[in-house]
Amino acid sequence: MIRLILLTDFTESFSYNLLKGVLAYSKSHEPWVVCRMPPSYKRTYGIEGVLKWAKSWQADAIIGQFDNDDNVDLFRQNGIIAVAQDYKARFSNIPNITGDYRNTGKMAAEFFLSKGFQHFAFYGYRDAVWSQERCEGFYECIAAHGFGSNFSSYQEQSLDDLWFYEAPPLLNWLQSLPQPTALMACDDNQGNRITEICKVNNIRVPEKIAILGVDNDEIICNLSDPPLSSINHNIVRGGFEAAELIEQLLNDEESTYQDVVLRPVNVVNRLSTDFYSTTDVHIHTALKYIHQNLSNDISVSDIVKEVPLSRRLLEMRFKEVTKQSIHKYILSLRMERFAQLLLAGNDPIADVAAQVGITNLKNLSRQFKALKNMSPNEYRKKNRTKDRNHES
Repeated sequence: MIRLILLTDFTESFSYNLLKGVLAYSKSHEPWVVCRMPPSYKRTYGIEGVLKWAKSWQADAIIGQFDNDDNVDLFRQNGIIAVAQDYKARFSNIPNITGDYRNTGKMAAEFFLSKGFQHFAFYGYRDAVWSQERCEGFYECIAAHGFGSNFSSYQEQSLDDLWFYEAPPLLNWLQSLPQPTALMACDDNQGNRITEICKVNNIRVPEKIAILGVDNDEIICNLSDPPLSSINHNIVRGGFEAAELIEQLLNDEESTYQDVVLRPVNVVNRLSTDFYSTTDVHIHTALKYIHQNLSNDISVSDIVKEVPLSRRLLEMRFKEVTKQSIHKYILSLRMERFAQLLLAGNDPIADVAAQVGITNLKNLSRQFKALKNMSPNEYRKKNRTKDRNHES
């Protein structure tokens, strides 16, 4: 029986999803015992106090939010495997549960670019690797598309001041941004903070500032007004792989290891980004109609009725704005919504398809594979935990 300490903040869903992955691994192997230790214990007693408790509890391993000046080698010296849930910077002497942060930033940029935005902003911490690299990936992608000069960032806050920020400077920065601006927040907490400031100061979201967070913490995202869009990572799978790594190191502490890397899966689109940036009011009306009626059997003829344009002129202007035909835009949007719903539950694929207006199941797999390079069933399995109870 493996005894694991999780030294992490359980006020956020990240830690619970990490624990779910650990438990999924234990169900398919030997049972694990898990102690949930709050970060306040380390702040009070130091890393030596955590070690003392771990030894008395006979812990085999610890996954923790360590500070970079913590002497984490103490655990190995006492026969305990330590894995860092990276906080400010990755560790070089123990494995990390980390992320493909630059690609997360790139996914956010591509999402906003597909919505026609030309002005971009990033809000994050000045001293956290995961914030800095998300910003770099975000900027590199928009710069590659020719919008590098239309970028602004606000990274004045330290991670040590997690719950404190000076509102006036942040508000001044937000009010200085051109409208509309696509803003990526380094995580959902910071995204929620931006939605709060915008609401209090009558900055309309998403019309003036569209906001996207990271981690898809459903409580935080739905606490925001409007609900916050976010990039989803498969954190449960990360917990599974972390448990797998711990067992490997327990069996052979000197074996080579790699970091557990969480990769971005998809953008969960909520109201904070439900906007297409265009000055063409008729195309904006058409886009709004498509988004609101996606689950219905809509056609180009239906959209023509919503705007004072001929079908030919509508199709020309629509393609000029979105770089896609109306038919292709609807299909792409349905496929993205379909992919999002595939990971949100265990409903049969046909039922999920019906929720986004897909009725031609014969072509579904081919169309989905063209977008995601795999079938719907493969996509669902790949982005779920390896626990067979979660596969369908």
